[in-house]
Amino acid sequence: MADTRPWAIFLMGPTAAGKTDTAIALHERLGHELISVDSAMVYRGMNIGSAKPSAAELARAPHRLIDLRDPAEPYSAADFREDALSEMRQISAAGKVPLLVGGTMLYYKRLVEGVANMPAADPAIREQLAKQREREGLESLHKKLMDVDPVSAQRIHPNDPQRLMRALEVYYASGRSMSELWGEQQPAPFPWRVLSIALAPDDRRVLHARIEKRFAAMLEEGLIDEVAALKKRSDLHLELPAMKSVGYRQVWEYLNGEYDYAVLKERGVIATRQLAKRQLTWLRSWSNLTWIDSQQLDVVDKTLKFVRESGA
Repeated sequence: MADTRPWAIFLMGPTAAGKTDTAIALHERLGHELISVDSAMVYRGMNIGSAKPSAAELARAPHRLIDLRDPAEPYSAADFREDALSEMRQISAAGKVPLLVGGTMLYYKRLVEGVANMPAADPAIREQLAKQREREGLESLHKKLMDVDPVSAQRIHPNDPQRLMRALEVYYASGRSMSELWGEQQPAPFPWRVLSIALAPDDRRVLHARIEKRFAAMLEEGLIDEVAALKKRSDLHLELPAMKSVGYRQVWEYLNGEYDYAVLKERGVIATRQLAKRQLTWLRSWSNLTWIDSQQLDVVDKTLKFVRESGA
């Protein structure tokens, strides 16, 4: 039986791979409507460090799900799924193709697979876990997770504090493992046919060079002033998801006097490279994914050709 579901495009890839430029080209040439898939761009006032499209770029190609929340307000993968589905329905109903672009891989996964019935965030448990992390390091959290939820422990990198703490928080709040709760989910068919594309340079050294160049540009464009303005607010602190974003945490710590400018540049680049490595790991496990080498001069034309030939 022919698949009659409407099309959707996922334009994924590691940070600094050139996704935004390609997405804008697809919008301008094919009329596809853009939805941002980025856990930092959802926050207002976080523009430079999130590499948010400029006002001129947004005028050319509006992006949905940007500037949704204040940085003091949490925004989860479940929130994203609800918002993205709503936007996708509107776009498809208007006869257009939703083009989701960004590098927050967890958002894509939750969008397609659904959200398990997980307990809500518990500040008291989170504070206890944060204290344990300070006392004993991330390794102790990973060992504990291995004891109570070995399936999640195998899946979550030992140096991923946010996901480690969330998995343990779920266990302590519910008495059940996150993998057990996910196992009870009854996945429903996704309402769209998805064309999944990953933009990434074939040469990892090229990506590393781009990351270093982009972080230096962010600093020149005023990232430190952007974070300083956020830091003045009494309701913002480093344990908020927004302030844990790559670049923001490092600048915040620099402003605290924890290290000098040279170390800030080094740590910002290292943290961004680690993010890119995690993104690539996610992408390698994504099914039916077409890779396009983003370092080629004709990357936009190749992407357009692939999309047109697919029928999306």
